[in-house]
Amino acid sequence: MIARPNDPRPLPSETSLRVIMRGLREIMSEGGEGQDKLDRIVRQIAGVMVADVCSIYLKRQDGSLELFATEGLNPSAVHKTRMKRGEGLVGRCSELGVTVNEPEASSHPAFSYRPETSEEIYHSLLAVPISRSGQVLGVLVIQNRMSKEYSDEDVEVLQATAMVVAENLVSGAVAGTGAALEGSLSQPMAIEGEPLSEGIALGHVVLHEPRIVVTHLLSDNPVAEMDRLDTALTKLQANIDEMFEHEHLSAVGEHRDVLEAYRMFAHDKGWHRRLREAVEGGLTAEAAVERVQNAMRTRMLKQHDTYWKERQRDLDDLSDRLLRVLAGRLKSSEDGSGLPSEVILVARTMGPAELLDYDRSRLRGLIVEDGSSQSHVAVVAKALGIAAIGQAAGIVDRVVAGDAAIIDAVAGEVHLRPTNEVIAAYSDKVRFRARKQKRYQSLRGRPAVTKDGIRISLLMNAGLLVDMSHLTESGADGVGLYRTELQFMLSDSFPRLDRQTQLYRSVIEEAQGKTVVFRSLDIGGDKVLPYLRQPKEENPALGWRAIRMSLDRPELFRLQIRALLKAAAGRELRVMIPMVSASYELGAIRALIEKEKTFLTTHGHQLPSNILVGAMFEVPALLFDLDAFLSRVDFVSIGSNDLMQFMFAADRTNARVASRFDVLTAAPLRALRMLIKAAKKHKVPLTLCGEMAGSPLEAMSLIALGLRSLSMAPASIGPIKTMILSLDAEKATAYVEELLKGDAKDIRMSLQQFAENEGVAIDG
Repeated sequence: MIARPNDPRPLPSETSLRVIMRGLREIMSEGGEGQDKLDRIVRQIAGVMVADVCSIYLKRQDGSLELFATEGLNPSAVHKTRMKRGEGLVGRCSELGVTVNEPEASSHPAFSYRPETSEEIYHSLLAVPISRSGQVLGVLVIQNRMSKEYSDEDVEVLQATAMVVAENLVSGAVAGTGAALEGSLSQPMAIEGEPLSEGIALGHVVLHEPRIVVTHLLSDNPVAEMDRLDTALTKLQANIDEMFEHEHLSAVGEHRDVLEAYRMFAHDKGWHRRLREAVEGGLTAEAAVERVQNAMRTRMLKQHDTYWKERQRDLDDLSDRLLRVLAGRLKSSEDGSGLPSEVILVARTMGPAELLDYDRSRLRGLIVEDGSSQSHVAVVAKALGIAAIGQAAGIVDRVVAGDAAIIDAVAGEVHLRPTNEVIAAYSDKVRFRARKQKRYQSLRGRPAVTKDGIRISLLMNAGLLVDMSHLTESGADGVGLYRTELQFMLSDSFPRLDRQTQLYRSVIEEAQGKTVVFRSLDIGGDKVLPYLRQPKEENPALGWRAIRMSLDRPELFRLQIRALLKAAAGRELRVMIPMVSASYELGAIRALIEKEKTFLTTHGHQLPSNILVGAMFEVPALLFDLDAFLSRVDFVSIGSNDLMQFMFAADRTNARVASRFDVLTAAPLRALRMLIKAAKKHKVPLTLCGEMAGSPLEAMSLIALGLRSLSMAPASIGPIKTMILSLDAEKATAYVEELLKGDAKDIRMSLQQFAENEGVAIDG
């Protein structure tokens, strides 16, 4: 509605603006915290603009955006939703300093889906920059469920409102937000994270900013754009092929499997087809990449398993890499000029290929805000031998390029801008660590025997053929846990019988006569096969997994057992069944194994010389059925990770509760003692293969309880053997027995004191 020249009534936009301005003045003049004021501001704007959503995103030091306040989106997304520089429509508004007015935002090539905000139900979006003196401080956004293009009046009102918000942010009227944006980037600080690749690194920060902001969306010449896209795809594939010649990655290993899967994604015809269709639809090559990336990312993020999260990271990495090819900036990070001699790379997220872009001779460590020890970038970091930390929340916002940093990927800590004292301490720690590694190597051929003559068997955990080389390197007595599911998780389809047989035979041959315990397929919970349909479960760790799946889908179990029986022909075979919850399950498992033995014999195949069937002890219910359980097994391995998780009812993947309960307390130690005594009574060999085995203090306690076999990561064997050689097991047993009598308090501290008094090397 347009007012007549002599009409005294204000335009609707003027009325709306006056109401908003009056409301803003009232909010600013009243007391309260900065967050409270922002919350009231977005409620005020949403009400006056008749919007279903109003949100304020503020710019961080690195150019990214953080959701600071919202009316309409999921409140839990505030301060959690962050967008990379130039990401999505909001990022485009911030980066280019332009207004974005989209009637169907989710259809736009630059739309970035964020499931935590629950914004998928909203169609129209209007975003304006919050600017002052030419500097963009953030973005003010309104959204509606209905599809519509916002009027010029709406745009003018929101732009004027954003100017007022900007003034109040800069003036400090919204206390706390300005300080939050600037941050304190000069003070030393420590940030906790999760070790991805063990080690210690000292160096200077280099911020990883791979994203190219796409500014030209519509194509004037689709044929030329198609040529650009095809040329870029060819260059991308050639670049990824070159990675396989990397000097640190030429050997066979898990990292090769990761890169092979990554290369398959780059050559995927479906991805190429979708990109070409987008260009044919009138988009530039860059806009096509962004549109396909966001569309596929939206679908992947709706999946709830770790496999698809990792695929999404690979897709983002490939898409960003293709954008850099189109921009002619593919190998910018390989250029050593401008990089410090000792690089600590910091990123919100990173794919394995991006890490390989950096000069390995300068790269010392990696810190990412997401990631896990099973992520692809972690696998490559281990192969490169660099220290890496993940789950370092907020690290990107707390550093600037060139900051000194220390990665302690043993303790899981990052030290930013460390003091001279901290630098000196870690320099000494690095030298001491190098000396310890040499000492461990000198113990490689020495048996693990306590001071009072008790022999402890030290086995290693493995999951891939490449791991078998660690048998000799670590001096392990054998493989106490071979995780067969890793082969299945790295495959795009269920591995065929001949492929499984070949792998298991190679593992047995690589062991050169040493014991190998194969754990049957342990999937479900946090281990998902993308090609195997599994029901969605509220609590998958307690659901349809491991032996439960094997008994319900016996064809999967029988195929694996057939491969194991064929691979071990003429030799001993040890098969361990995970997640046994009741003794009768073992009878059903043995019946399936007998069927496979009969099948192979009938078809003229040689069987193993000896077949031992064991079980993982992970379910606490078995503690009250030990006689029946132990009478049905040839050996037992304690899966302490799951056992303690179930015993404490604490999800070990949940950071809030995972570290709340201590395994060195009375209840779990008494439970383990009960099992150890029962196994000795039934003469059933017993091993522990969880994380407890690889920690010197915990391992000392297990030996004191009577355990004589431990299985751990190969890197832990040196420290554990050092502890054993300094331990008097009989004294430790007497001490622990006394601790567990009556009301035992602070057992961990008491055990540490015992180790110190007796000279036990619990620090390795």
